[in-house]
Amino acid sequence: MAYTLTREALLMDLYVAFLCAKRHKGNQPYVIRFEKHLMENLTELRDALWDRTYKPAPSSCFIIERPKKREVFAAQFRDRVVHHLYYNYTHELFERTFIADSYSCVPERGTHYGINRLAAHIRKASHNYTRKCYVMKLDIRGYFMHIDRRKLLEIATESLHRMSGHPVEKRGKLWCETIDMDFVLWMTKEIILLDPNENCHIVGSEDDWIGLDPAKSMRFVNTGKGMPIGNLTSQLFSNVYLNVFDQFMKRTLKCKHYGRYVDDAYVVSTDKEWLLSLVPKIQQFLSTELGLTLHLGKLTVTNICYGVEFLGAFVKPYRTYASNDCLRRMERNIRNMQTNDAEAVYRSVNSFLGVLSHHKTYRIRRAMFLRKKFIKVSTFNRDMTLFGKPTD
Repeated sequence: MAYTLTREALLMDLYVAFLCAKRHKGNQPYVIRFEKHLMENLTELRDALWDRTYKPAPSSCFIIERPKKREVFAAQFRDRVVHHLYYNYTHELFERTFIADSYSCVPERGTHYGINRLAAHIRKASHNYTRKCYVMKLDIRGYFMHIDRRKLLEIATESLHRMSGHPVEKRGKLWCETIDMDFVLWMTKEIILLDPNENCHIVGSEDDWIGLDPAKSMRFVNTGKGMPIGNLTSQLFSNVYLNVFDQFMKRTLKCKHYGRYVDDAYVVSTDKEWLLSLVPKIQQFLSTELGLTLHLGKLTVTNICYGVEFLGAFVKPYRTYASNDCLRRMERNIRNMQTNDAEAVYRSVNSFLGVLSHHKTYRIRRAMFLRKKFIKVSTFNRDMTLFGKPTD
């Protein structure tokens, strides 16, 4: 039986979405302003969505320099609440169509999961390192900026229709008994077809764009192309779009040992010539089906004995290390870190420790973090995996 959304249920769903959007950002001024008149803001948002008159506010566009130069569109907080509402409604459904080795923006399938899966694929393909084995790494040129929004809408809508016809369980009930299909399809269209360039607010100077490849800027791409980096829905839809490619790699090209994190993918095999033979087929599929281009300058085929860098880790036989690029970024951030905001220091340092603790890096952690600037703020636990407030 189809579920029909009510105004009261939508308001409650928006409140849950607000709590999700607020997570880890409760001290931000824009969150405090929204929460000061929470019920009025949520009711206004509910009415706009219910009447289907909702229009996103203009985004802020700016350049970040680290870990690499990149253009970001930041939606206003009210619109982030809507993004979380949509994600809460649909992500479980979309994820059921993904392959097991799609890692980004999937609960329990983050960077560390992806690194471990690559290591597992290498062990299996090489028969536990007893056979010569290779990893081919693939990268898509300017991925987010070249997503065709009309094509994405077609893929997302088809996925929703297909999955809604199956008895998918969601929180103890069938998906069709918990989600209003018409409402979700309307939201899908509104979010995907939004042109983030429309009335966007430029933060900083136009000079900030100097040195950025135009192919990586929404401001220079063709009309109807591109998804803004920074939005939760963009992360979700990036997987929906490339799920078509994942299915091609697994089902058509029969790549048994394949995985992908956003636009970085790999294939593992003992046959180097077979790996290279896949390249023209991949190029043709990406171009004709998705309007994307394989970045041949970043395509590599590496013998596993020499190690493979992936998602900030360097994977070698029987062990993984934090990559040199990852360590350099951390060292640069640590040098520039200000310690006047203790809570911000706790979050940043523990984030770095969380990454490093997945590898054998005890000595690196000691060298990197046992500094006066941190010891003055708080203490570390014995194995240097946690930095927190000193106990009384």
